[in-house]
Amino acid sequence: VTANVQHLLIVFLELFNLLLLFRRFAASGALTAEEQEQRLFYSRVLEYELDHDWPKQWRTNIKKNPDASLVLDLLSYLSDHPLVELLRKHQFRIYNQLYPIVTQNLPQNLPQSLPQSLPQSLPQSPALLLRSSRSRHLSGSVVNVVCRPVTERQPTRTGSSLEGEDPAQRDDSFEDLEHFLSQLDCGDLREELTFDPSIELKQLELRALKEHLKAIVRDVHGAVDQLLSLCLLSFDCLNTATFKDLSLGCIEEAFFTPLWSPLLALFRRVLRERELLFQRNMALYCSASPAEVGVPLKLFPQDPGALQGSYPYQVAVQELKLLMRDRCPQRKLDCVVRTLRLICGCAEDYRNQQGGGASRAAAIGADDLLPILSFVALRCQCPQLLSECAALEEFIHESFLIGEEGYCLTSLQSALAYVESLPARADLADTE
Repeated sequence: VTANVQHLLIVFLELFNLLLLFRRFAASGALTAEEQEQRLFYSRVLEYELDHDWPKQWRTNIKKNPDASLVLDLLSYLSDHPLVELLRKHQFRIYNQLYPIVTQNLPQNLPQSLPQSLPQSLPQSPALLLRSSRSRHLSGSVVNVVCRPVTERQPTRTGSSLEGEDPAQRDDSFEDLEHFLSQLDCGDLREELTFDPSIELKQLELRALKEHLKAIVRDVHGAVDQLLSLCLLSFDCLNTATFKDLSLGCIEEAFFTPLWSPLLALFRRVLRERELLFQRNMALYCSASPAEVGVPLKLFPQDPGALQGSYPYQVAVQELKLLMRDRCPQRKLDCVVRTLRLICGCAEDYRNQQGGGASRAAAIGADDLLPILSFVALRCQCPQLLSECAALEEFIHESFLIGEEGYCLTSLQSALAYVESLPARADLADTE
């Protein structure tokens, strides 16, 4: 009898909380679409908690011992929670927007039969992903990770994608065409002699890809923000600075892990010309010494024998290569931070070996960091590093770009831009 009374009291309290929530949503008058969605979601959460005891037990434990490990314990239970169902819904929606773009014009030597569903490695819980090792990540091959949509794809306008375009969109296209023709009438007709339809088509395609990428980036940010907001709504004790960052990190890793490879494939298509230039310079400067890219002599050993068969800053190069193996923006950003720390450590060691005797703070300055990072990027020999950093800039949450993390990412982007701007080496280019 006592157990039944306790259960009834719990049910009453949950219903009372639901009533308070409804009153809060309705206090300002008519509910917005977002508020209606939140109310529906919270109703499902309350129904879930009536059938499961672990949320109540977890809340009791976190009140007694507000420890970060308990947050990970909470997230490990969410395999069948409404929050994870919503996460999967967003993943499939983003995935279906990516599929028709990244699978266009696949090379003929690639397998033509693609899997029929989203990769089965969709996360069961955010916390389990945080604890997984790098060896469990998906492969980088587009064919292995890009699969056919599991639901019927709705017509999506990509700027030049004409599938399912409605009459209003076609009218806009005709207006753009009329505007273009009127400009030709007013301009110099000799320009028509230099008009190259293939170049114009490529420009239109690139413009459409950029617009499609912008739309997907907006959708990704909206999905992650909504997941975090509803997570804090379901477990209000997480709404502290530390717990909020932990929750965001877990949600991002669960969300991005199965989606990163197709997302990166779209970035690489948009940045193809820059990647080709980056790849050319990597090939031309693959055996360049640190001095040839501007590293001061005091910050690397002059005697090759002192390196015992390796090359300067090799540990930093090896660490930066690991960035391509991760599938979560936050973990990639952590890899960038570790790379710069290793660079600073190596620079200090090299300077001390040459009798500099300087502290780490004085061993390397901002002016020295750029050429060293450029040398590390060249030795990395990974053309996709350019697109990886562009994707990081878009998807890293702004709260993680304050302080050391933001400085490290900006420094790496500056180094990549410097590699792009390197002049062609006549001694190597003439031999190709």
